[in-house]
Amino acid sequence: MKKWKKMAAAAVMMAMMGTSGVYGQAEETEQEIAEADVSDQVALADEMAELENVVEDWMVPIYGDELNDGTYDVEAASSSSMFRITDCKLTVKEGKMSAVLTLSGTGYLKLYMGTGEEAVKASEDEMIPYVENEEGAYTYEVPVEALDMGIDCAAFSKNKEKWYDRVLVFKSASLPAGALKEVKMTTAADLNLEDGTYTAEAELQGGSGRSVIESPLTVTVENGTVMAEIIFGSPYYDYVLVNGEKYEPVNTEGNSAFLIPVDGFDYNMPVTADTIAMSVPHEIDYTIVIDSSTLEAAE
Repeated sequence: MKKWKKMAAAAVMMAMMGTSGVYGQAEETEQEIAEADVSDQVALADEMAELENVVEDWMVPIYGDELNDGTYDVEAASSSSMFRITDCKLTVKEGKMSAVLTLSGTGYLKLYMGTGEEAVKASEDEMIPYVENEEGAYTYEVPVEALDMGIDCAAFSKNKEKWYDRVLVFKSASLPAGALKEVKMTTAADLNLEDGTYTAEAELQGGSGRSVIESPLTVTVENGTVMAEIIFGSPYYDYVLVNGEKYEPVNTEGNSAFLIPVDGFDYNMPVTADTIAMSVPHEIDYTIVIDSSTLEAAE
């Protein structure tokens, strides 16, 4: 009798173990199916155009509560040439930001602010559908967490029926004067700079990242007004815009040089420069940082 009970118990245990194994295999199969389903709906790297790094080392995120309420034309960059943004209108309201993006093509049915893998698992009410504007271009209204910060964005291809991963950056350097609530800078008054001529280290940021200016540059102070001579690393700039004012070159030969006003040091001073190096003239937004700690009286 005892022997029969032991045999029965062993049989039950084996049955339970067998059933458990089957369930375990079933669960594993379902997981594999789910993973395969996700991979089928998200484009792989070899299915996409080469991605560009649009987040530059100098960038520091700027959030909505640092901007004055309003709607601004700003530059937005995408990591993919297949997701080209032709226009971007940024709206700031009570510390929150959103943007209406206009794309060059009509190949994307909807966007999701996140990765493609996250988009596959998201609900339809989290998607951002396109809206045609008067010209028939596709526009999308997206939330903007911060400027000068990489933001994941997945775009669903109409033809491929797959999600394509992108990274977007909304550039603070393209904001108009007065958009920022407070700009932290060092002024000539802070430094007690006397009238005279100085040199200082400076760095050009923005654009493709390949453009440079000569450093140190020359700074002149007269009756509290500060001017700097910036010399680009090429002769193909025909004007510079600072606070909406146009400044023409101060030379006719060699690399393009401009004398521009400086309202402060140690901050990203917005500057727009028009280049004629391309097939058509093209305005490019930059920032210039002049390091006040390197100021020296010119000999």
